[in-house]
Amino acid sequence: MKHLLLFLRLLEMVLNVLCQCDVSTSAFHLDGDYMIGGLFDVHSVTEAVSQDRPEAIDCSSQPFVISNYRRFQLMRFSVEEINNSTSLLPNVSLGYDIFDQCSVAQNFPGMFNLISVNDTIQPWDEPHGDPTKVSKMIAVAGPFSSTETRTIYPLLMMNFIPLVSYGAASSSLSEKLKYPSFLRTVHSNKDMIEGIVTILLHYNWRWVAFINSNDDYGYDGRDLFVKRIKDTDICLAYSKELNHNTNISQVFQQIEEQGARVIIAYVPERTAETLIGSAIQLNVTKKVWIAVEAWSLNKNLLRDERIQNIGTVLGVSQPVVNIPGFDEFIYSTVEHMYCENQDQHSCNQVCNCSDVSPEQIADADPSYSFPVYSAIYAIAHALHNTLQCGSGGCQRNVTVEPYMVLAELKKSNFTLLDQVIQFDGNTDPTFGSYSIVFWNQSGEAEEVGYYTFYPSIIFSINTTKIQWFTNGDIPTSLCSKECRAGYSKKQDGIHTCCFNCLICRNGTYINTTDDPFNCVACKETEWSPAGSTSCNLRVVEFIPLTDIWAILIMIVTWVFVGFTAAVFVLFAINYNTPIVRSAGGLMCFLILGCLVLCSTSVFFYFGAPSVSFCIMRFLPFLLFYTVCLACFVVRSFQIVCVFKMAAKYPTLYSWWMKYHGQWLFISAAFLTQALLLTLGNSLSPSKPFNDTQSYHDKIILTCDINLPSCLIPGIFLFSLCSLCFIFSYMGKDLPKNYNEAKAITFCLLLLILTWIIFATESSLYRGKHLQTLNALAVLSSLYCFLLWYFLPKCYIIIFEPNKNTQQHFQGLIQSYTKTISQ
Repeated sequence: MKHLLLFLRLLEMVLNVLCQCDVSTSAFHLDGDYMIGGLFDVHSVTEAVSQDRPEAIDCSSQPFVISNYRRFQLMRFSVEEINNSTSLLPNVSLGYDIFDQCSVAQNFPGMFNLISVNDTIQPWDEPHGDPTKVSKMIAVAGPFSSTETRTIYPLLMMNFIPLVSYGAASSSLSEKLKYPSFLRTVHSNKDMIEGIVTILLHYNWRWVAFINSNDDYGYDGRDLFVKRIKDTDICLAYSKELNHNTNISQVFQQIEEQGARVIIAYVPERTAETLIGSAIQLNVTKKVWIAVEAWSLNKNLLRDERIQNIGTVLGVSQPVVNIPGFDEFIYSTVEHMYCENQDQHSCNQVCNCSDVSPEQIADADPSYSFPVYSAIYAIAHALHNTLQCGSGGCQRNVTVEPYMVLAELKKSNFTLLDQVIQFDGNTDPTFGSYSIVFWNQSGEAEEVGYYTFYPSIIFSINTTKIQWFTNGDIPTSLCSKECRAGYSKKQDGIHTCCFNCLICRNGTYINTTDDPFNCVACKETEWSPAGSTSCNLRVVEFIPLTDIWAILIMIVTWVFVGFTAAVFVLFAINYNTPIVRSAGGLMCFLILGCLVLCSTSVFFYFGAPSVSFCIMRFLPFLLFYTVCLACFVVRSFQIVCVFKMAAKYPTLYSWWMKYHGQWLFISAAFLTQALLLTLGNSLSPSKPFNDTQSYHDKIILTCDINLPSCLIPGIFLFSLCSLCFIFSYMGKDLPKNYNEAKAITFCLLLLILTWIIFATESSLYRGKHLQTLNALAVLSSLYCFLLWYFLPKCYIIIFEPNKNTQQHFQGLIQSYTKTISQ
């Protein structure tokens, strides 16, 4: 028994020698002339850890993240590759201290170790004359998340230690006043959101759901998305932040109720695994998922056979860059794993990854590989320039301070794997691009497009490579279907994407580019039918002087003038005959002259109207036709007086004859009408008017009939007509052959009938030929008296001269007198 115990003791000592693991042999530490800090989430805290006393968290007890471990190994490989280089940092060795940043707030001892010198933290303003008090830490690569960056940055800011992150994408980190020593080799959330919105616009997805994590990365992505879609047609149907207590089943139920078919999952890798896993379990189908770079190449989800059930997954990812020699490094390193069972004090950190094979590491999510690689090389090039290295070596007498490396980092300009590594004014990268990937049925993220930033933005996507869950057709995600052409949108609710469609009325059109919610009225010179997207020019119409109807009417008018002149001459030659005297004698010449003057109105109804034309259309006719009617009023009154009133009212008849009452009345009527017309045309003259109401596709050039200028003189003219009709009707039973009263009555009936017909046509028809009808009404009014009052008398003068004698006229009067006396 004693010998057995001795043997076991010796075996323990041998094993301790074989597995001895100090700081120099740890995978987390490498000695060097200058040190680079590394922060990687080799393990990740998935749930909040309850503590009742202050203590650092044991990272090795948390879930292992193989993709982050791959990045951890990539930093080691990058440093080793630089140390083996003869052109970059010749004769200068780089070392590293890498810490497992598994928690945001509970593993600060690692950060304190990074910034300490000889296990003490030096104030930033302490003189550094003593080399033993100068930290060899020149920069830090990492951390991965934006929240971790914001947490640890103040500690590094004390000594202006450059922090070059390979994964922190929050846009707020671009604010140089707050983060002057922060750089990153990954694009910010702003660029990621721009790529996502470009995809949404390309496929006309307007009604989307946005799910984000409850950290800086998720909040920043959501805020940027809301801001970016503000001036687009995209609406946020649903938004939700995920935390440990979120009811994911309820989230999917609410998305389904909103009818959104596109889901943007702006979450980190592990949250995405939980979210998509829940979608598979809950049988969420027929959705388009937009994956961000944090999980768009996640191998665990890609190779899940049930992933096709949830719909179509499109991702925005970093291009997969093959880093030469890295796979060989993985296989050679992991095959000779260091002791992982030592305590954290001797081995710095505990990986707890001895069961991870090289194949698993090489096959892990390749996202952020090039950002890690370029971050380490950017630091190395900055140190190279700080030490003023050349082909012969570096100046080792230079005391390197972190702020000196920071200055050179900002000026970075070198080529790495065919990409020019540079930073802009906000120390964001000017290199790199995004790949658009589709998760195909083979379990691979197939590249179907790209989105480049520099030197210009270029977007391209090959839709034919994408197998939609709809089996061919591109899925739609709209709150309301787009309105047909010619329809405006009427918003329904708080979202502009939800609306009803209303057809644009006649005379309006819709311009969906400028404003899809309001129909725009056409200009006065334009028209449009209902449901139009543009306006057409109206056809301008009026009766030109060359119109066939205008020519015929003007010819008839000249015939009227000629005929009237002939009657005038005939009456002048036969002035002393009874027929001329019974027709009115000298008054006949006044009537004929006024009829000729009235006819001038006809010529102004044709041609493009002007102010003078509009006035002349009405003024001559209203003024001189008033004189004609006044003459006929007097003539009718005289006939009644001669045959009926002379015997009964001799005094009245005597007064009328003594003071020439007929001429006083005619003059009074003329002056009254002239005054009314003058006042009316002075205050509100008739003027050209574009009639756009009668026809939707035409503009009728006409004259605006103003009430003061035409209505009141028209009423006065109608009053004379009525008075004339009363007097002439009273004398309808006078002698047959010389009964002027009957002739006047018949003329007035024709006159009234003419204007009734015209008024009826005016109420039914509003086209350009209304002016022609108006001219015909005027001409008909003139012909009424010429043909039915003067023509019969001309016939007697020419063809029945025997009836144009004094004896024949006296005989008729005596016969009528005997009849009425009985």
